[in-house]
Amino acid sequence: MLSTLDVTVVALYAVALFAIAQWVSREKAGHEKDASDYFLAGKALPWWAIGASLIAANISAEQIIGMSGSGYAMGLAIASYEWMAAVTLLVVGKYLLPIFLKRGIYTMPQFLEQRYDHSVRMVMAFFWLAVYIFVNLTSILWLGALAISSVAGVDLVTGLVVLGLFAAAYSFYGGLKAVAFTDIIQVVLLVFGGLVIAYIMLDQISGGAGVASGFNTLLERAPEKFDMVFEKGHPFYDALPGISVIVGGMWIMNLSYWGFNQYIIQRALAAKSLPEAQKGIAFAAFLKILMPVIVVLPGIAIGVLSTEPLSAPDQAYPEAMKLLPTGLLGLVFAALIAAIVSSLGSMTNSISTIFTMDIYPSFVKEENRKNPVVVGRFVAVVSMLIAIVIAKPLLGNFDQAFQYIQEFTGFFTPGIVVIFFLGMFWKKTTAKGALAAAVGSFVLSLAFKLYWPELPFIDRVGVVFLICAALAVAISLVQKGGDQEGAVELNDIQFSTTAGFNIASIIVVAIIATLYTIWW
Repeated sequence: MLSTLDVTVVALYAVALFAIAQWVSREKAGHEKDASDYFLAGKALPWWAIGASLIAANISAEQIIGMSGSGYAMGLAIASYEWMAAVTLLVVGKYLLPIFLKRGIYTMPQFLEQRYDHSVRMVMAFFWLAVYIFVNLTSILWLGALAISSVAGVDLVTGLVVLGLFAAAYSFYGGLKAVAFTDIIQVVLLVFGGLVIAYIMLDQISGGAGVASGFNTLLERAPEKFDMVFEKGHPFYDALPGISVIVGGMWIMNLSYWGFNQYIIQRALAAKSLPEAQKGIAFAAFLKILMPVIVVLPGIAIGVLSTEPLSAPDQAYPEAMKLLPTGLLGLVFAALIAAIVSSLGSMTNSISTIFTMDIYPSFVKEENRKNPVVVGRFVAVVSMLIAIVIAKPLLGNFDQAFQYIQEFTGFFTPGIVVIFFLGMFWKKTTAKGALAAAVGSFVLSLAFKLYWPELPFIDRVGVVFLICAALAVAISLVQKGGDQEGAVELNDIQFSTTAGFNIASIIVVAIIATLYTIWW
């Protein structure tokens, strides 16, 4: 339970966050917010806001608790999700962002209409809207409420409602600008809180001899937790199938998440310029390298500090928080809440962007349309209310069913990457080829799941991607349409990057290569 001091710290954080969000959302006298202001922060985000917001949107309570639990169970290998994401971000910044920013898009479905046709845009817009509301937003809210309930003893339903309403309120007026500019506070709090936990745990492991001594002791007492690449036969090989985490299906998963996911890429679309967006991407990549210290190390350390095995791996982070003194506990708890509300605010803004910019104009004639900012705010609030209402009925008693729902959405990941990659880099890809890849992705993923269940999930993603790419190419060639009207003219795209981005990329790759070499 939180002490009075801890509760005061959390309350001060909440008040400060709300106040700052409203302050940064102000417009110049005489200027009324338009769609660009609300959905893309006026296309004026600086690099530090982009980088911080990418990480804040990505890290939520279920990831902090889940990654720590995985660290407790399988060790540092789970950090591959973070470190390979850092490399993926650099690829996105170098090769994907220049195309998106050249097209001047608000949403990913908008690019699909420009490249293919209206039907592809609508199919993917409705797909993403449904997934974002009924899977992502609901799960972030529910698992966030579970997290604060387990740590602070807050009533589950009360936590659910308070988190949802607070996240909706702080981002309601300013939209993406309110979310992105406050995310730097969220990330500072998140990183500080994580480093404090890591410091205290390592110091305890060393018996007060310091962090370096504690880390060396951790290496000595749990060497099996520092294997980055599992061999076949390892108990967790199915979750992280060896070399596939470096050169296989994890690339497809990361490209889908970091490159073609409205919830994430929207921050980069809001950059004041391409070089500014790329600087933000590089900043996020460096933060990704640091993340395992914050979300994985506590799980490994608690395994050494605990005298008895935990009842469940996901208890690792809550147990780690119990080591914190009064006051600091409140600060770290505020960091946990920061991760939740930032992700919720980001998700509702992306939901409102897709509905307002992709779906609404397709069903309402131009003369009858309302101000897009008003529509966006309305949709953001409604989506949050839906999530609050359905969270407990959907997830409260059906955790296993929800895991299947999440896997169901993952069935589309290979197809999404095929649609975008071929659409960007092969002029002959047709709309029918793209839709075939989307449908084939689901059908093939389901077939492999049912008839080849021993195939690890990450490997399945890679195999389905290759088959769907071949399917899209074959159908496009059969149609004999030649170069498509909406094809991307790569000669018009500025792919060259600044010396700063190139140096940052080399440093990131070198650090990650070193880490894998040390703990291979």
